Amino acid sequence: FVHFRREPLESPLNRVAKRLFDITMACVAVFLVMPWICALVWIAHRIQSRGPLFFQQQRTGLAGQRFQIFKFRTMHIGQADDSRQASVGDERIFPFARWLRKTSLDEIPQFLNVLRGEMSVVGPRPEQSVWVERFRQEIPHYMRRHKQKAGITGWAQANGLRGDTSIEDRTRYDLYYVENWSLLFDIKICIRTFVDIATGRNKGY
Repeated sequence: FVHFRREPLESPLNRVAKRLFDITMACVAVFLVMPWICALVWIAHRIQSRGPLFFQQQRTGLAGQRFQIFKFRTMHIGQADDSRQASVGDERIFPFARWLRKTSLDEIPQFLNVLRGEMSVVGPRPEQSVWVERFRQEIPHYMRRHKQKAGITGWAQANGLRGDTSIEDRTRYDLYYVENWSLLFDIKICIRTFVDIATGRNKGY
């Protein structure tokens, strides 16, 4: 017997509800929060690491489509390998940027990706294309996480799986999210993410 599971975001009504949630959250972040953070980061760049305000990198999102993700730049320019995963004590990261990464404020510009329709506030985190090609061959059902838009935060991240953590574990949480999405689930993940950042349980570096 073949069982075809209908996932929540296959419903047009659910997709509209999620998009409205995304636009609301993104407008608050971009127009009320981001200008102040931009000013702070710009001053830090002038003092500690001159160069562009934003960092852009190609990532893979919904249905395998590629897009340019935005972040505040947290590494010195001219690095030999800016695609390498950041690690504890990474010499490429300048001092103020360590706080940005710890609090995840370097991710704020991704709300621009949300407004452009390339990302969602909540969803599986987008990977670089080279890693997607590798993981799709090594991890069963990995590409199912690309059945919806990539997110700024996700169920895996809300459970402490950020940075250099098991991709198998992250994929398991991502697939659970894809199969069990609801608007309340998105709100729960946003709250948990905010609480983790505010209480210092965030694992970014």
